[in-house]
Amino acid sequence: MSNFVPVATLDDLDSLPEGEQLEGYLSAERGDPEPGENRGRAFWHGYRMRMMDWGVIPIDDTHRKLVRDWLARERSRRLKALSPKGGAKK
Repeated sequence: MSNFVPVATLDDLDSLPEGEQLEGYLSAERGDPEPGENRGRAFWHGYRMRMMDWGVIPIDDTHRKLVRDWLARERSRRLKALSPKGGAKK
């Protein structure tokens, strides 16, 4: 798949436009061929994610770590959002 370097960190992921990632994901879902050099890294990342979701390509260790990091960040954000501001008052 392509010459792009897989996304490895949350900072790297956050730097990629979400809309382009979604376009790539949906492209793979439609069964489109692998994107070429006419597409950017964000599109390729989305395409690659869908191919891993389908089991067409194996999930590599880099992606496993990225997903674990993303889930940990989301859990933390959600827990903070649920916790009362300034602590409990009696």
